[in-house]
Amino acid sequence: MCGIAGLLAYGTLDGLTECVGSMLTSLAHRGPDDCGVWGDAEHGVVLGHRRLAILDLSPAGHQPMPSASGRYHLVYNGEIYNFEALRKTLEAEGDVAAWRGHSDTEVLLAAFEVWGVEATLRRLVGMFAIAVWDKADRTLTLARDRMGEKPLYYGFVGERFVFASEQKAIHAVFGDQLQIDRDALGEFMRFGYIPAPKSIYRGISKLLPGHFLRLKARNSPEAQPQVFWEIGDASQAELRTQLSHCDDAQLTERVDQALREAVRLQMVSDVPLGAFLSGGIDSSAVVSLMQAQSSQRVRTFTIGFAEDGFNEAPYAQAVAKHLGTDHTEMYVSADIAASVIPELPRVYDEPFADSSQIPTMLVSRLTRQHVTVSLSGDGGDELFAGYPRYQMTESLWRRVSRQPKALRRSVAAGLACLPARDWDRILSVMPARLRNRVNGHQVHRAAQLMTSSTLAEMYVRLRSQWQPEDSVVLGSTRPEVFAPRWRDDEDPILAMRQWDLNQYLPDDLLVKADRATMSVSLEARAPMLDHRLVELAVALPRHALVRDGVGKWVLRRVLDRYVPRNLIERPKVGFSIPLAQWLRGPLRDWAESLLDPATLNRQGFLDAKKITEMWQQHVGGLYDRNLSLWNVLMFQAWLAAQDNAGK
Repeated sequence: MCGIAGLLAYGTLDGLTECVGSMLTSLAHRGPDDCGVWGDAEHGVVLGHRRLAILDLSPAGHQPMPSASGRYHLVYNGEIYNFEALRKTLEAEGDVAAWRGHSDTEVLLAAFEVWGVEATLRRLVGMFAIAVWDKADRTLTLARDRMGEKPLYYGFVGERFVFASEQKAIHAVFGDQLQIDRDALGEFMRFGYIPAPKSIYRGISKLLPGHFLRLKARNSPEAQPQVFWEIGDASQAELRTQLSHCDDAQLTERVDQALREAVRLQMVSDVPLGAFLSGGIDSSAVVSLMQAQSSQRVRTFTIGFAEDGFNEAPYAQAVAKHLGTDHTEMYVSADIAASVIPELPRVYDEPFADSSQIPTMLVSRLTRQHVTVSLSGDGGDELFAGYPRYQMTESLWRRVSRQPKALRRSVAAGLACLPARDWDRILSVMPARLRNRVNGHQVHRAAQLMTSSTLAEMYVRLRSQWQPEDSVVLGSTRPEVFAPRWRDDEDPILAMRQWDLNQYLPDDLLVKADRATMSVSLEARAPMLDHRLVELAVALPRHALVRDGVGKWVLRRVLDRYVPRNLIERPKVGFSIPLAQWLRGPLRDWAESLLDPATLNRQGFLDAKKITEMWQQHVGGLYDRNLSLWNVLMFQAWLAAQDNAGK
């Protein structure tokens, strides 16, 4: 796990090596073990690398690394889990010079020389962000792994093409030339993250997962990313047909074996390794298969909160005890969690507002005290339909779509006119079956969704904290009401999962994990995101995912083989903090300082009147606005950090 940065100059090369050195300084947390810069003055290219040594800790793993012939120079961030198999294949073909070490970087370069860059990308199993210079073709190629585990920003600043693992590296050198993209800010306010390919800065993009970008030296800078893999590709249709003929036992075995192999490959490390364990299905499945394939006790880590409804630590402890792991837990108070907040703009170098970033940072710090690599259960909900919102959205759409839109608008207006706390009072006298399933906030969300024109629009509205018509960002172009496109005959749960896999997972969950872990030089690995397991999961028939109103059916059956069901079966909690309460309590002064109307008006990015009204509604208890407000607060905190950095 590392950090990369570089430049391709379409003008002079003067000072570019120093520029890349400065970019690498801002990425030191991603690679504290080594640093290297290489340049080709003739063609105007400079590559830089910060190293966190995981495999081949010797100098033989140093980057930038040349290929044996000198044709290719490579910097890359990530891990190629099947590098040993690729190495054996290359040796069998007899086209490889003597190996200098045993790093996956050297195998990558050898593969490029034998198979070419694009063909090699299709053979890789792993997570990666790659920049490789081909001296023969005078071409720079950038590539990003299939699921988007590793980040890669790129763009033109004047006549210089720049790229880096994190946007802060670009800002460190070219900050005075960057401008905030108000349309990207609008997307951030909507989702709490900025969907790729946009970034917070105009002209700087994120390379999409499963894509590569190729640029010629000193030629026209126009280049379009190309796809080398995508979810739901037509080639997976044969697998879907094959799985449709499998019985329950066969489906369970297929998933067990695929996950077992992914875990086995991702346990390869020359440094201490452990796992995050929440006690939920996903992390418990990963840890179970780690322990089943390990001769030693696996190190597991979790954090807990004192507040009811947010604490999974006892469940994690029970699973750890059953599996016999070496378990470490830490309980976190509101004060400890709040102490992390000032660091968020530095760690998440563009606005980012998934509040579970706070516990993720805390568990990363705890874990890094003991190990250098940690496996997680990221991706399980998206792959195996674990989110209750999938079934809820499908059910709600089935009911409301039969009604005229005018009637739906009237009903929605009536539901929304009562504050959430009044709905809670009304629901408190309802039968327990209804009272325990619905609260005032959910009534308001249902009202917001009822006027949707399509199921796709309904789902994306559900996933939005601010709606497009709210127009809270001044000067932004109003985006489309919804983004995804899916066929009317397509299974709704499959379509919603694929939207999450293409956007929510790489742009929210994986950003959260990458920045939090890398901020403490901890490598995070996600076995669920092995692309072969992803292809299998996406091709599974619906009855293997959702049965009797419960998601993750087949993954639950896999876990039954390792952990008693009573330790796992419980309502989904999620990895979150009691943000709504904290904004009315220990975080109130901090929040009010950032939401000062005079400051908002002076900055000119956000509608101060709308935000002030929302803040008053929240602190007054009329409505729960914590998600929408957290987006605003994270942008304001990020903006303040940028201002301070420029002084």
